[in-house]
Amino acid sequence: MINRTLIRLKIVQLMYAFYQNSGKNIDTAEKELLFSLSKAYDLYNYMLLLMVSVARYAFLQVEHKEHMNKVGHIDEVVSHRFADNQFTSQLEINHQLQEFVDTKKKTWDNDMDYVKKLYNDIIQSDYYKEYMAMDKVTYADDRELWRKLYKNIVMKDERIDDILEEQSLYWNDDRDVVDTFVLKTIKRFDPANGANQELVPEYKDIEDQEFATRLFRRTIMNDEYYRSLIGKCVKNWEFNRLAYMDVIIMQIAVAELLSFPLIPISVTINEYVEIAKYYSTPKSAGYVNGIIDAVAQMLKHDHILTKD
Repeated sequence: MINRTLIRLKIVQLMYAFYQNSGKNIDTAEKELLFSLSKAYDLYNYMLLLMVSVARYAFLQVEHKEHMNKVGHIDEVVSHRFADNQFTSQLEINHQLQEFVDTKKKTWDNDMDYVKKLYNDIIQSDYYKEYMAMDKVTYADDRELWRKLYKNIVMKDERIDDILEEQSLYWNDDRDVVDTFVLKTIKRFDPANGANQELVPEYKDIEDQEFATRLFRRTIMNDEYYRSLIGKCVKNWEFNRLAYMDVIIMQIAVAELLSFPLIPISVTINEYVEIAKYYSTPKSAGYVNGIIDAVAQMLKHDHILTKD
């Protein structure tokens, strides 16, 4: 789940903090990087758990309505369809998610007011109404409902930001990336796998974890060299007048250009242009794009960089 896009974002954040703290110990900074990445994976599990919590609350609502029917306070047909949704039932018993709950001690129990509000938003949505109006539903229908609910309601719900910030200072910055992996997870669920359905792994492979530490260390250890290359390609603007975040972003980009021969130049440029759009000034994206490309062309001309 921790992909290279998220790793790059984390390194930008941690590099900025590193220099703001006057270049603290590199080993300590690296541990903080790996810790922040692990917290992103915790958020992934926590957002999966949110769907389970909503389903559990729905079940309590069904039980309450059935009790009210029994004692004669209401007279209405009570449907178990949403509470018994096959996808969330499978997610609830997932071994990996249960291990997360057991080891991290994370639940939504302390934020049931939010769970209740989210549930009310869901049952008022057209996605829910269309689902409940179907003659019968399959597992695929149950899974697709939650994909729609997550994409169109949960992902757009700003109320959750304060809750996540209380849990971890890292989480709101991680949410956009994590949400895409939650959606992928929903689509991958197969009823045949039962409780053993595999969730997205923390790292795709050991290479991604090594990418994080190598890029981070190279950026710091060769910072003067990388900044000198950037300075040579700055036109009509003094280096010390560049936006500080732009310098950080470009420094990391140059480190990636020189440290990872298998990553195409265009991929590196595109990734850091997107980061500049998110973290820096409105004009930064075009500026970062032009300078990184100029650095790449200069390095190719000097036969220091041999990739395309």
